[in-house]
Amino acid sequence: MNSRIEEFINNIQIYDSTDQAKIRSALEWAKSLHQDQKRASGEPYFIHPLGVASILVDLKLDADTIVATLLHDVLEDTATTPESIEERFGKDVRKLVEGVTKIADIHAKNKTIQEAENIRKMLFAMVQDIRVILIKLADKLHNMRTLEYLPPDRRKANAQDCLDIYAPLADRLGISWIKDELEDLSLKHLNRDVYDQIKGIVALKKKDRENFLQRIQEAILSETKNLGIDVVVNARAKHFYSIYQKMRKRNKGPEELYDLFGIRILCDTVDDCYTMLGTVHHLWKPIEGRFKDYIAMPKANGYQSLHTTVMSFDGKLLEIQIRTKEMHQIAEFGVASHWLYKKGTTSEIIKPEDLSIVNRLKNWNSLDMSTFLDDIKQELLKDSIFVFTPQGKVIELPAGSTPIDFAYHIHSAIGDHCAGAKADGNIIPLTAELKNTQVVEILTTQNAHPHVNWLRAVKTAKARSKIRAWLQQNDETLIIEKNIVARKKGPTPPVSSPTPPSQTAQTGPATGQKFENAIQTVIQNQNLPKGILQVRVEDERNMMIRFAQCCKPVTGDPIIGYVSRGRGIIVHRSTCKNIHFIPDFEERKIEVEWEKTNSQLIKRFKIEARKANDLFSAIEGAVRKHQGHLLEGRIEETSQEHFTGFFTLQIERREDLKQVIKSLKSVPSVLHIQVIS
Repeated sequence: MNSRIEEFINNIQIYDSTDQAKIRSALEWAKSLHQDQKRASGEPYFIHPLGVASILVDLKLDADTIVATLLHDVLEDTATTPESIEERFGKDVRKLVEGVTKIADIHAKNKTIQEAENIRKMLFAMVQDIRVILIKLADKLHNMRTLEYLPPDRRKANAQDCLDIYAPLADRLGISWIKDELEDLSLKHLNRDVYDQIKGIVALKKKDRENFLQRIQEAILSETKNLGIDVVVNARAKHFYSIYQKMRKRNKGPEELYDLFGIRILCDTVDDCYTMLGTVHHLWKPIEGRFKDYIAMPKANGYQSLHTTVMSFDGKLLEIQIRTKEMHQIAEFGVASHWLYKKGTTSEIIKPEDLSIVNRLKNWNSLDMSTFLDDIKQELLKDSIFVFTPQGKVIELPAGSTPIDFAYHIHSAIGDHCAGAKADGNIIPLTAELKNTQVVEILTTQNAHPHVNWLRAVKTAKARSKIRAWLQQNDETLIIEKNIVARKKGPTPPVSSPTPPSQTAQTGPATGQKFENAIQTVIQNQNLPKGILQVRVEDERNMMIRFAQCCKPVTGDPIIGYVSRGRGIIVHRSTCKNIHFIPDFEERKIEVEWEKTNSQLIKRFKIEARKANDLFSAIEGAVRKHQGHLLEGRIEETSQEHFTGFFTLQIERREDLKQVIKSLKSVPSVLHIQVIS
């Protein structure tokens, strides 16, 4: 540990003498506070805060942040008080340490709600001081670097958290090297077989690739010399997770991908960037549809660059990035570039309101912990698109957004009354996906109003919340809760009914409220297939919807509801065997459906197989044949000749599962397949 401390002290020479003394004082104090504690690896616990602080020194953050990072675990793991921190190092350090501590200080009964509350606290801490999040990201990165000392289930859970939350968050803050490393480490623990395969292929072709990239660099530098432009040309290694994503997108193994490396050209001015773009396209033919101008239209995290893909020497595809040196600094360090330390001056602290993600958080109105996490993952941490109003105002929306999302972003009243939309002057459906840089115009009428099908199209939490609220208030035939839509029906003349219309069923309280005579009539609707019954739940607007524990329906399963006595609506799978043993099920069933009927299905399965080097790739290829995606998987050696694998699969339709299983059985080394859930 002493060598690590010496290295850290050498690295803080970039700070002035006063700040160095402050950091060294925090280092000694934190070391003494953690002196009797050990990590899972058996090393002294102080290795962790020292490692996290080293990451932020590399980012050249201000001295208060480094001090707070060295102390970020003392409130939680020692008897230290916030007052003692403030007395030694000032109010700013205390606030930073308290901010990081509060993020982890959640102990909810429900694990999902606990996770959602943690993420909520973390994101909203960003509104107050962005440095809290930078400490948390560095903390997560250091923990991921030492993840092998944890049990397998905790390793996988932490890795999945990184892919879902922390890597996208690093991306939104523009710190690309942290995002890349978090993604690679996550892939290593979620999909070790694929990780090792990619690593092996990248290493195997290293010499050939170096010679190829050397030819590319020489060709570019020869042209720039003639133009009189000074540029820096670097070979750019793509990180393993981005290669993995390309494999999935193109349905190819890593050995079939040629563009595992790229070229980055750094220029002095923006004009030089565009000149170099023309030069590159003169040298090699560009691939249609693969050019992006992030200089004219920067990403939400401030990233700027020109991206193009060309057909280079020997017919190989080559991705090229062109940017200024200042743009490169922002691309690598993102918001942290605002703290780049200059000796003898005070570092400029970035204003949170300068960040797109912070401004969107300020307007965030989804406080339902049951949906908060999904909303955050789908909306704030995914890629964005930028569209324009007819007046030229830029609107940022999550990728996949529709004109309905756009309308509600402008104003709730426009969303509630939108009747049509135009994109670049052409009429488009309200449920169409908007594309980057489109000019969007919303057509409204007073007679238009939200429809339940809109819930299946929108991407933003605001639009979904407003549509739900309108439907709950204005459509008495619907109950909407937990991504379930339960349809209530008013009394109509019965076509045929096993129960006389005059017969009523007495019930007890539901969700704390009495609703006697709630089920008034049972009818058979002519518009539905024969034998499908619907019920009317009279005047009851706050019925709780629960999922049956016997069959545990998941999104996309065919489902049916049962109005229970005193427990609201219980949702079963349509194929659940237990519904046949419920005495009054036929009289009390109710039509229910998923808000998003096209939601993808998640399935887990276990595979027994003979030992084979390409087993993981063969399994992933078999899944992709039928539009399936492997979300995660692991293969364990159970004997010298056999493997056991566990996989999580995402498919579009339930009927695709049989085809995927059939495809998996055709893999020569696969002996047995079992669907677990």
